[in-house]
Amino acid sequence: MRKIRINWIVGIVAIAMISLLLIQFYQVSQQYNQKSEEFKDKVNTLIERIAIRHEKAIELRKYMHVVNKDFSPEYKDILKKEFQNLLTSEESITIRDTVLVENGKFNKYLLIQGAAYDTISGLKTNHQVLAKDVKHIHQLFNQDIVKSKQNQSEMVSNQLDHRVMRQIFKKSKLINEMLFVAFHDNSYIEPEKRIDIHFLDSVIAFETRADNLPSEFRFAIKTESNESVHFCTSTPHYSCKIDTTDAFKTVLFPSNIIDESLYLYLKFPTEKSFIFHEMFIPFAISLILVLLMVYAISFMFRTIITQKKLSELKNDFISNMTHEFKTPISTISLACQAMSDKDMMGDSISKASPFVTMIHQENKRLELLVERILQSAAIDKKDIELKKEEFNLSEVVNELCNNAQFRIKDLGGEIIEKIEGKNLLIIGDKMHTVNVISNLIDNAIKYSKEVPRVYVTLSRIENSLFLSIKDEGIGIPKAHISKIFDKLYRIPTGNVHNVKGFGLGLSYVKAIITLNGWKLDVKSQENIGSEFTIQIPLN
Repeated sequence: MRKIRINWIVGIVAIAMISLLLIQFYQVSQQYNQKSEEFKDKVNTLIERIAIRHEKAIELRKYMHVVNKDFSPEYKDILKKEFQNLLTSEESITIRDTVLVENGKFNKYLLIQGAAYDTISGLKTNHQVLAKDVKHIHQLFNQDIVKSKQNQSEMVSNQLDHRVMRQIFKKSKLINEMLFVAFHDNSYIEPEKRIDIHFLDSVIAFETRADNLPSEFRFAIKTESNESVHFCTSTPHYSCKIDTTDAFKTVLFPSNIIDESLYLYLKFPTEKSFIFHEMFIPFAISLILVLLMVYAISFMFRTIITQKKLSELKNDFISNMTHEFKTPISTISLACQAMSDKDMMGDSISKASPFVTMIHQENKRLELLVERILQSAAIDKKDIELKKEEFNLSEVVNELCNNAQFRIKDLGGEIIEKIEGKNLLIIGDKMHTVNVISNLIDNAIKYSKEVPRVYVTLSRIENSLFLSIKDEGIGIPKAHISKIFDKLYRIPTGNVHNVKGFGLGLSYVKAIITLNGWKLDVKSQENIGSEFTIQIPLN
């Protein structure tokens, strides 16, 4: 039975450890899947951003020669025309370059001078206006709104600047429309000529660094017909042989709806190691916790097995020792009987009688102690088998009370017996039941004060019998009530040992009551007394 129980324990511990590992593996896999999804979302956003920025950069490079072109003559013609529209009289207009120092910096301006003559009144006026150079015209966007306190020259200058800007915007819009048509004509451009592979590689590298993604990457470009684009000179990151089935994909020129679509495929060979690196700290903590738990469970299991073996060795030793004690106890008992025989001892029996009686009593006490030790060892081994039978509990209680009454008569004590009914039948092991009640009555007498007074009550309430054994003794402190049924436990009394015992009686009582399926209740107050109540169900 014990081997089967140990095997069950081993199986349960093994299942618990395997379950723990499986749960931890599941949590790690879930965390990996979550990190993998986050990585995919991040790369999908990245590759779309790469396509947009690459397209804008390509367009900017195409228009750079137009932006860098000098528009100064055209700008001056626009200034003259708009300045003339602001003045209603005849005028002569001149424009020349000048430089002004503003906040310690040299800024280029255009000085516009106009001389106006009114033929009717004969009045002559001169106008001078400063306008920004066309190369610095973007600074107009940072100017504050013109305030009403400005002088006439400043108002004319602002009106002139804004009129010139409107003219430039109109012309630039027309130019953009013309460029759009020019760049989207029907001429076919080969895919490898539409892309600067080195520039695209640098864009991808810059964006991956900005998003803290792996620096090691591979990319490829394919046409609508899934054909790889080959370049005369390539980069180490470009490869036409990468597996595009699990690569990230986007349209390389998303705004171009006329030319053939080209697709950018991006792949990170170190994706898994990068994700594991991201989850290294939580994974390491989880792994350490699992190892600690496995070690703790293993250590606890080894400790249980060791304690079990030690307990078995101890019980075997006690059983063997107490069985060996029984032989000399029986021999001493026979010797006491022989020494009490007048035929053998003759006239010397009167002299030896007190000593024989003493030996016989101590031998009986030793025999009772050995029997209790054997019972305790049997309980630990679970070797006690109850021989249940039906018997009259009222007769058993009455007989035990009479025997106890005889023992305490010399002390002036008494057993107050109250049995409600003569035929209170129960089913149980009669021998062990007698031992249980005897132990409780002996304890009540032992722990009483100078004159023992013990109350034994047997009553029936509904479908249960209640056997109560109460004394007026020293009582049990509350802190020790929950421990009195532990084997070999005795309430500490310092160096005072006025009560003999080994702490085996109550552990035996508790074990027998539990095996019978009964209940035991204890009530006690220090220096007032204790009451032990056994509840025996009748059904």
